[in-house]
Amino acid sequence: MTALLGVELAGRRVVVAGGGPVAARRVQAMRVAGADVLVVAPQLCEELAELADARVVRWREGEVEERDLDGAWLVHTATGDRSVDDAVARWADARRAWCVHAGDVTHGTARTPATTRSGDLLVGVVSTGPADPRRSTTVRDALAEVLPTVDQRRRRAPVLGQGRVVLVGGGPGDVDLLTVRARRALAEAHVVVADRLGPREILDELPPEVEVVDVGKTPGHHPVPQHEIHRILVERAQRGEVVVRLKGGDPFVFGRGGEEVLACHEAGVPVEVVPGVSSALAVPAAAGIPLTHRGVTGTFQVINGHDGLGPAAVEVLRERGTLVVLMGVSVLPELVATALGAGIDPTLPVAVVERGTTPRQRVTRSRLDTVVADAALVGVRAPAVLVLGAVAAPELLEVPDG
Repeated sequence: MTALLGVELAGRRVVVAGGGPVAARRVQAMRVAGADVLVVAPQLCEELAELADARVVRWREGEVEERDLDGAWLVHTATGDRSVDDAVARWADARRAWCVHAGDVTHGTARTPATTRSGDLLVGVVSTGPADPRRSTTVRDALAEVLPTVDQRRRRAPVLGQGRVVLVGGGPGDVDLLTVRARRALAEAHVVVADRLGPREILDELPPEVEVVDVGKTPGHHPVPQHEIHRILVERAQRGEVVVRLKGGDPFVFGRGGEEVLACHEAGVPVEVVPGVSSALAVPAAAGIPLTHRGVTGTFQVINGHDGLGPAAVEVLRERGTLVVLMGVSVLPELVATALGAGIDPTLPVAVVERGTTPRQRVTRSRLDTVVADAALVGVRAPAVLVLGAVAAPELLEVPDG
């Protein structure tokens, strides 16, 4: 009867008999586990040769001999010669070393599972009957699909000083645009510190035991200042909790993620950044606006509207590039005035995309000299992304009649 067992290989001797692609795949996994790997083979495939040249693994050139297994904790046969593999399995058994028999699992004392990783969890699938790698892989892949939605929080009491912070880019708003890695982080969270923007609906899917701390900001209203957010992240992690900082878009695109990383570093708290789908890219795409288009423009720039339209941004427009403005609704009149004052073509196409990627998405098309009035007429509100440039013209991607 086969049973699954997690084996600690770090620093322990593992012998791999064989130098082909199968051996190479197994050696890579053993290296990740920190094993002391000896490969015995007359010759090596290119991948193993590179590892041997770099002295990542040791190689004894020649046919495998019984003495090669002395001191081994684990042996893996992959010579491609059934009689040789059988002999190696017998030698391993005589030394009471676990042996994976690549050619016939029934003659080995261990099996290599099909694995998938989720954070610090390693999930393995192994057959207890005849070897059927495709079956195990199919089950493994199915498990990998659902793992990000499974509650993976540690159930034992948190240990002081062993917590961490994960800055998660939640994307522009549509829950489906959360990355697999982001969902995995949320599945491990004890605390979620959430912004106003991003996929708020995901919070309803969290287990009731997960604490949600709302630090959302609206224009002109910051109930939880940034230094207080830093304090929350650090203190909760120091209690031993996994703290997810759920941010809209990408943490490092006008998301103050860099400041939060520095705050964690200064406090000695481990911190990880999970990139997100930036609204600067996703929202125009959801509205059918390409930021670059062959024959129209090959460059774009992203700016924070509150910083104003600086010389570099004006130059982008002057050179027929695309300008993407985040957080620009409240300062739209000033941005337009600066552009017109710099001599930018008044007929330059402009698009305002509100609540992009969500069911409430709305696109207002206009031109530079009328966009302020048009936005006021329809009541444009934040959050919205502004796109200035020829790519914002409604006819750009129209399909010709006939």
